Amino acid sequence: MAGPRVPLVTGGLGAILLAGGRATRVDGATKPLFEIGGRTLLRTAVEAATDAAARPITVVAPMLDDSLEVRWVREDPPFGGPAAGIVAALESWADGDQPEWTLVLACDLPRADAAVRRLVDDIVLLPADADGVCLGDASSTPQWLTGVYRTRALRAAASALPDRGRDAAVRALVDDLAITVLTVADDLTRDVDTWEDLEQARSAAPPYRATPPDRRAEEPS
Repeated sequence: MAGPRVPLVTGGLGAILLAGGRATRVDGATKPLFEIGGRTLLRTAVEAATDAAARPITVVAPMLDDSLEVRWVREDPPFGGPAAGIVAALESWADGDQPEWTLVLACDLPRADAAVRRLVDDIVLLPADADGVCLGDASSTPQWLTGVYRTRALRAAASALPDRGRDAAVRALVDDLAITVLTVADDLTRDVDTWEDLEQARSAAPPYRATPPDRRAEEPS
């Protein structure tokens, strides 16, 4: 059995994974359950957050996979948009769930693992007055739903949204935050929005290999 994970981010990291959209461009299919390279997009996102030692990990969606060790929450009413999903997840965290940082991640990224690693690696480089960091595509367009934010700043912004963020743009949530945008290769931010995107992602994905358990924890000291 593997030993406890060591937090990778000073002050702790929580995760909000957004998996409850309507997916109109794929005929309403459940995008997070699309399988790419042998695992679902949802599992890819959860494993990326887990590998970053995130706790809690809250998925905003109806329960899609009961084998995942996550918390499930829904915005009320459902389909209120990602800003409303973030608000609902933050409201669901107990007083003891106050990590310094919050990972916000859409569950439609085939390379969520690499994206999260890049974000976590770069947190330590942020200036003290920065409220967070998100990835940007090759044209430097911010990808707000692939980012890590100071939980206190995110909570303050969320509480200022009218109607608990229902139908609000994510830009409205982060507009007053000081966020560093990291320009990365397009494959780190390319999501699955259409059937064509799905086929391209499947063609490019290597076979999935689960990380073997850490046997060092079982060795006698």
